[in-house]
Amino acid sequence: MHSHDDAGTERMDFTADGARRAMREILPHLGYDTNETEIIADQLLDAALCGYEYSGLPKILDLASHPKAALPRTAPRIQHETPVSALIDGGNTVGMLALHTAIEEAKKRAAQHGFAVVGVYNSWMTGRSAYFVEQLADAGLIGMLAVSSFSIVAPPGAAAPAIGTNPIAFGFPTAADPLLIDLGTSAYMVSELSLVQRRGGSLPPGVAIDRIGNPTCDPQSAREGSILNFAGYRGFAIGLAMQALGVMAGSALSPNKDYGYLLVAMRPDLLVPLEDYRRQLSETLARIKATPKQEGVSDIRLPSERALAERRRRGAEGISIDKHIWQQLQALCHNIEETQ
Repeated sequence: MHSHDDAGTERMDFTADGARRAMREILPHLGYDTNETEIIADQLLDAALCGYEYSGLPKILDLASHPKAALPRTAPRIQHETPVSALIDGGNTVGMLALHTAIEEAKKRAAQHGFAVVGVYNSWMTGRSAYFVEQLADAGLIGMLAVSSFSIVAPPGAAAPAIGTNPIAFGFPTAADPLLIDLGTSAYMVSELSLVQRRGGSLPPGVAIDRIGNPTCDPQSAREGSILNFAGYRGFAIGLAMQALGVMAGSALSPNKDYGYLLVAMRPDLLVPLEDYRRQLSETLARIKATPKQEGVSDIRLPSERALAERRRRGAEGISIDKHIWQQLQALCHNIEETQ
């Protein structure tokens, strides 16, 4: 680990193994056991390697400060099931742990029956959704993860929040790297807002309003007000659909009737042989990549291409985070030690 200056911002550099070791040292301070630490660290490291700094090491600060982190928690458990479905009470565990259980249930049921749907409630903060659907795609399954979260997004024309950032993610097996599609339905994601706020920065114009509905670039004013949808009514419509799927996942059973995670896994050979599906989707993607380009465009980039390339590069070269974020993580551990 060492530091360097990047455009006036001091950065801390880590190898991939060094970042994992740092997480192994920090996460137990938050009450996570060895197995839980490994599950969470794997998720955060993957996000960092894929280029999503705000979902990497800095997200530990979000884990520590989340209001639900201070409440008692129990292991996730199945509350209702059929051969192709399971409804899981997350036990107020962080979503990275609850979704780990959900993924295993989905893979097992889909492998046996061709299809699985798993809902998770009473959990919070899953991190990057592509991480989960990639696991399904790697198992030869088509995966979808729909998320409904706490209200921080204002519908078009509203001056107060009514739905969550509500991301949707898909994973598709191909003959090579899986095709991963992961997008929030808000104009800005809460984890990214948190990172900007901790760095003392400003939001881009047009992504948030304050508590009385005026546009704002101040992160704290946005927290007190609302984030906006992406693409106006289109983003709102998709976000509302995620909210509806969250209800199916049991969000109304969560203490604040907020978080609901719906995971769907399908075997392609319900309709076409898996290897045919892989080949035909790969051919489709190759055709899209070969589309004639506009002047000045070097490549037609598909969803997840950049992230997967970054993961390979950063796996070899390492990652970096803002030095102030690293200092906040160290202070977090120190403060917890002093109170124990």
